[in-house]
Order: sequence, then C-alpha cells, then structure tokens
Amino acid sequence: MNNQSPRALAFSLLLRSENDKLYSNVILDTAIRRNKLNDADRGLLTALCYGVLEKQITLDYLIDALSDRPASKLDDDVRVLLRMGLYQLRFMDRIPAHAALNETVSLTPKRARGFVNALLRHYTREGNGIALPDREHEPISYLSIAYSFPLPLCERFVSIFGFDRAERVFASIDRTPPLTIRVNTCRTSVAKLSERMSAAGAFVSPALHASTALRLEGGNPTALPGFTEGDFFVQDEASQLCVEAIDAREGMKVLDICACPGSKSFGMAINMKNTGSLTAFDLHANKLSLIEKGAARLGLTNITVAARDGRSFDPSLEGTADRVLCDVPCSGFGVLAKKPEIRYKDLSELSPLPDIQLAIVENACRYVKSGGVLLYSTCTLFPEENEGNVARFLARHPEFSLTDFTVGDLTSENGMLTLTPDVHGTDGFFMAKFIKE
Repeated sequence: MNNQSPRALAFSLLLRSENDKLYSNVILDTAIRRNKLNDADRGLLTALCYGVLEKQITLDYLIDALSDRPASKLDDDVRVLLRMGLYQLRFMDRIPAHAALNETVSLTPKRARGFVNALLRHYTREGNGIALPDREHEPISYLSIAYSFPLPLCERFVSIFGFDRAERVFASIDRTPPLTIRVNTCRTSVAKLSERMSAAGAFVSPALHASTALRLEGGNPTALPGFTEGDFFVQDEASQLCVEAIDAREGMKVLDICACPGSKSFGMAINMKNTGSLTAFDLHANKLSLIEKGAARLGLTNITVAARDGRSFDPSLEGTADRVLCDVPCSGFGVLAKKPEIRYKDLSELSPLPDIQLAIVENACRYVKSGGVLLYSTCTLFPEENEGNVARFLARHPEFSLTDFTVGDLTSENGMLTLTPDVHGTDGFFMAKFIKE
C-alpha cells in the first residue's frame, strides 16, 4: 500500500469497504498510519473515502441516468471508480474536471477504460441537467437522492420529524462536521491551549455550548501542540455535554458501563480532578487498552478498566456508586455525519436494540447508591431507543425519577435532552438523567 497516490489508496479502500462491509474510519486510519502522506494528500484521501460512501445513492443515481448499464449491474471495481470520478466532478469544487477525469481513467482496468472515460465525459457535458425526483410529488425519493439516504431511513426520519424538519436534519448532516476537542483542564486551560494552537497556525474557535471544548477546522489533531503532552483529546461536543450532565465530582465513585473508546470516562475523570475512582467497563476486552493508553497520555490515574457485559450483575457493586453512566450501544443514527456507512444499515435488524439497552440500564441501576445519579444516553434520534426506553424504565423502577439539568446554555425538559445537528450543531444525541430516591 506504500507510495500509492491518495486516489489509488481511496480506490483500494472503497473497494474493500464495498466487498467486506468494513467500517470506513477503521480502514482509513490504518491506511493513513501505513502511508506517509502530507496534509494535502491525507485530506484528499479522507474526503474521497468519506464523500463517496456518503453520496453513494446520489452517485449511483447519476450513473443510472448517464448509462444504459445501471450501477447495480457493473463490476464492483468499475462502479467504485465511477463513483469516485463523479464525486470529484460534482462535489469537489477545487479539483479541476480534467484532473478528476484523467486520474480516474488511469486507475481503471483496460477492459473498462473506454466506458469509464465516456461516462465521465458525458457527465461533464450534461451532468448539471440531470433532474432529481420532484420534491412535491415524490418527497421520499427526493430526500433519498438529494441527500443520499436509503428510502426506509428517509421514511423513518419523516415519520419522526415531518418532511421539512427531516430535510433540515439531512442538510445539516450533509456538511463536514468540525473536529471538536475536550481540553484537559487538569493540565492546562481552554484559553492557554487555544492560544498555543493558534500560534502554531491552527484554526481554533470556541465550541457552541460546552465550556471546555474547542472547535478545529481541518488538520491532524495528533500533530497539534499539546497532544503528546495530554492537554486534550478528541470528543464531540454532544458527548462532552453528556459528561457535564452526569456531574461527576471530586472524590466520587463513578462507573462507566459501556465505556469504549473512553472519551466520556476521560471527561468525567477530569471533572473529578483525577480524584476518587472511575471504573470503565466494556464488553470487548481487546478494546480496553484504548482507554488505558488514553488515560496514561492524559495523566489520569483514577481510571481502572474491566471487561464486563453490561447486562451481567456484579453483587460487589450493588448500591456503591455516586454516578453511573449508561451510554448504551445504539443504532448510531445521530453520528451519520462522521460515520457515513451507518446510513446503509438494515433497519429491520435493529429491532432487538431497545430491549438490549433496557437490560443494560436495568442492571446498572442496581449499582447506584441512594441519592446517586444514573445517566442514560445514546447517539441516535430514534424514539424507541430514547424516550421509549425511559418510559419503560420508569414504569419498572419507581425508586428512580427524572431530574432536570443544565449543560452550557442548554436545559433539559422533564429530565431529558435531545441534541440534533440542525438545531445544536452537534452530533444527534439523547440523554436522560435519573436520581435514586
């Protein structure tokens, strides 16, 4: 894989993703580590991989409109190359059309080079005239093609939000999200780190809601001043607000039930000023080293890790914790802007999730001491995983009640807060805060 151009790398990664259904962020991070790419090449590789995955439905619609051979009938390698070429021509304004066309054709196997060349040239002549489905008469098809979401997911979002709000949510997801970091206030201040990063040429701005967050425009965070010293870590603002909501304080005993990759554990440990004890559990033992390495870099010594199924009761923990966080496994439909392949999940396969989530929170609630706090959170916008599970939990556990909270400039309603990309400029996120009587 070494010494390949960013387009050649993108082609190989997208082909792997097409065939093996791998997570884009995992294979992309691996490729970036193995190849010594400058910032420009790294940026092009990332934009192509995420962009082509994100716009796959739109790109296949264009292929179908430009050719009598539909995208679904093409060989995988030809389909991926056409998507790459069309993505550059339609969505990447800074790339000249001749460069996008020529570079794509050069990657194409000889058997299909003429076909790929002809289709891309056809697009440069007539592509802007390809009509989308009519917004008024075919609203679901319009959303699907305009924003590249499968029809069932479009129907689901419209059923939750209504058509106009669903389109606003999709349009917000369509924008490249800023990178948000959490400042390690055990080691530095927001002002000092912001000044240091700006002096190094980074584009830094305050976050929208969280006081310990900064937004970065582009660049590699691991190359920025303060990363090696543990002055910050990457964490979306919604996740940071979740940490604020649980209100972990100095000297407390805190349990993070589904902790990996660990950013919420780190945030709570920092808010505890590296005192007390925080145990980070996760079902997958092989992932716990991520938390240990992150805690070591950040200088957080109050975190310990353990492999545990969140549904399995540990009698030694019963009634011992001041704070318990259940950031449960979920459908992930709040982080579509960062993980584009989530949009292609089969919705019918997600029906067991609410029961799994409820089982986790019903088990974990037994660890909360009298007067302690339980926080339930997801990174999805589906009501059955959010408000629906809250209602089911309260019906079974009268010893808990919802309690309102304020995080940054936001206040919960009836103990619950839903963050959405269109309103809050963050990931889609849900949190509910309970207190044990």
